[in-house]
Amino acid sequence: MIRVVTLEDPGLLRLHGELMEAAFPGLHTVSVCIPDQPRGVCSPETEAAAVPKILEIARKLRGVDALVVSCCGDPAVEELRRELDIPVIGAGAAVCAVARVLGRHPGVLGIMEEVPRPYRTMLGESLIHLGRPEHVTCTLDLMTGAGREAVIRKALELKAHGADCLALACTGMSTIRIAEDLRRACGIPVVDPVTAEGLFAYYVTVKNAL
Repeated sequence: MIRVVTLEDPGLLRLHGELMEAAFPGLHTVSVCIPDQPRGVCSPETEAAAVPKILEIARKLRGVDALVVSCCGDPAVEELRRELDIPVIGAGAAVCAVARVLGRHPGVLGIMEEVPRPYRTMLGESLIHLGRPEHVTCTLDLMTGAGREAVIRKALELKAHGADCLALACTGMSTIRIAEDLRRACGIPVVDPVTAEGLFAYYVTVKNAL
């Protein structure tokens, strides 16, 4: 698993992998992060900056059965699918694939004003997007009480505008484990990015090996 935020804390670095392993027994993950992006991917510019770093890390990996890019913009995923002979899973496409099953009008809830590319491509005109939560400009803002409350408010706005499920568009929302709070607050299905990418990682590795 490649994390797109620079993390010094080994526990935070491993967190997404541990969430996947807990949800899908049999998965075993190794986590690495890109350098020099302490705010992660929070704009088109930071996403573009992450691509060569992801490519460099991925090209050096050995002995893995699949690669997960834990970012909802799926940076470098298409390039790596052309280069590597193992499945490459992006969080964004994984979320959208699940959301298309759960609702007709998914509400996209992320940290950027723009809708991430995989969501535009896969959900098209059926999606509902109302911008980012108030005062949330990067993944670090999600870890504050104010950031968490802003995400819940935006989710309720999306539901009021007709969203019948929520497609979370930042893996930082998995870090703060907010999906269950959103389900309770809104009463509609919520697609958690790390759970979604874990589902596909499980299918292409553990499930296919049975």
